[in-house]
Amino acid sequence: MDNNNNLELEEREPPIQIFSKIDGKIGVNVVKSPVKLTILSMLKNNEMEFDEIVKNTGKSKSTISVHLKSLREDGIVSYKFDPNDHRKKIFYIKSRCLGEIEAAEPVELEERKIDFLIDNILNETNFQFSFLLFHTLRSTLIQEGINIDPILLDTGRHIGETIYEELKDDDVNVFADNIINFWKDNGLGELTIKLGDTIEITSVDCFECGLLPKTGKPACFLDAGIIESLLASYLKQVVEVTEIKCYTMGDNCCTFLVEPTDEEFIPLVESE
Repeated sequence: MDNNNNLELEEREPPIQIFSKIDGKIGVNVVKSPVKLTILSMLKNNEMEFDEIVKNTGKSKSTISVHLKSLREDGIVSYKFDPNDHRKKIFYIKSRCLGEIEAAEPVELEERKIDFLIDNILNETNFQFSFLLFHTLRSTLIQEGINIDPILLDTGRHIGETIYEELKDDDVNVFADNIINFWKDNGLGELTIKLGDTIEITSVDCFECGLLPKTGKPACFLDAGIIESLLASYLKQVVEVTEIKCYTMGDNCCTFLVEPTDEEFIPLVESE
């Protein structure tokens, strides 16, 4: 690696790297240190000897030694002895890189593009493939210890905002039936909705968690986000959605409690 490449490494802020834990441990290692990220970027495609790493990073031997020791302890990097000179160590990446986070502001999609994506996802004809794809990805992330629940919740909220105008009705019973039919028509599950001071929504054959491993924790954050957005829009106030039953908790259904945060809330009840 020449000096020009060396300058490029220093000027360019490398993305945060996410590596799987190894030796049977569940979870991830997140690497943020610029020096560690520079070392890993050099080791990504090639094994390198210690002195070569020092030379190409422009850092002191003691600095590189400390960072390599930390990377070894995390199971991300390991080394072997040079077969031609056992005094030299050759370093290489031992763990799997699961992804990266660019050190930049999140990119905002145009509203119409998000609506287009949601509409096409909901109207996907090859539902079985989408179903398996979603669960394969989600199960893999759970196995690696990666929590995307907040992302799923926010995604669900946006879906709820997008479909609310299609489902709303002045008659609360019709509105509830529209939600039930939407869930059924899109293969999301069979819903029952009980109205009252606390709204209870139960889903059988739940799309979101049906094939996920039993973790003892609720998993339907996409559903919770959709429900939260729909009910908050209808009630015109903030609501709290709590999943009290879930297939991943060993239950035979998923149940959500929806509670308005406004103490002066007038309960939704079925009309005569």
